[in-house]
Amino acid sequence: QVQLVEAGGGSVQAGGSLRLSCAASGGSLWTDTTGWFRQAPGKEREFVARISRIGRNTYIADYANSVKGRFTISRDNAKSTIYLQMNSLKPEDTGVYHCAASSRATSRETDYDYWGQGTQVTVSS
Repeated sequence: QVQLVEAGGGSVQAGGSLRLSCAASGGSLWTDTTGWFRQAPGKEREFVARISRIGRNTYIADYANSVKGRFTISRDNAKSTIYLQMNSLKPEDTGVYHCAASSRATSRETDYDYWGQGTQVTVSS
């Protein structure tokens, strides 16, 4: 059973930065694909970014258009942790950010099997 625990959320002014982390335990599925999703108040949860293993030590990253060039997803396998560096934050980035794990290289929410509890990010103008 994979467990995912997010941290690093908080409140920041527009233009600021935050780094979210997702600590994984309880299995190796998270090493295939780990993604970040977010849910703003009154809106559906949406894909933000993912990092997928395509070879022994080769990974690819994928981002939602709304965060390309501002967010960077990375992983530290030695620490079993995935990061989301968020720069140039905008008020529309506000929401609860969840990390999730999948055995597939996918951005589709329904393909993710395990989810963390989420961490709140609030960006003020």
